[in-house]
Amino acid sequence: MKESQDNWPAGIKKTKQRESVLSVLEHAKKPLSAMEICSEVEKNDDSIWLSTVYRVLELFVKKGLVIKTNVMNNDMSIYELNRFKHKHYAVCIKCHKIIEMYNCPMDKFTPKLEDDDFHIIGHNLEIYGFCKDCDPKR
Repeated sequence: MKESQDNWPAGIKKTKQRESVLSVLEHAKKPLSAMEICSEVEKNDDSIWLSTVYRVLELFVKKGLVIKTNVMNNDMSIYELNRFKHKHYAVCIKCHKIIEMYNCPMDKFTPKLEDDDFHIIGHNLEIYGFCKDCDPKR
């Protein structure tokens, strides 16, 4: 996982911790929590404080490099590299498994607003329930 970052983002000072966090996000197959990112960095024999991971993620979000998504009524945040693709996720309320949705139910939805001139630029959609392993009805 330790690769040299040939295309380091402009405007962000290159440090070992930032490189480690970015490398984890580049190789992640799903959005990760800060704790999961910290664990992945440490699996690669790099030491990093969880507070450092949060500071790095905050900087990456501010610079548009990473997308932060709050799920479960803001009880949990997940992070992923900004690949400029619109996504939504469903979250298991028992094990917190993140499941990607393949469509956006808001694509064809046109809200009826009191202000006809209101220009919508985005939305958040939160879906939660039980994954197949945690569903009490199974």
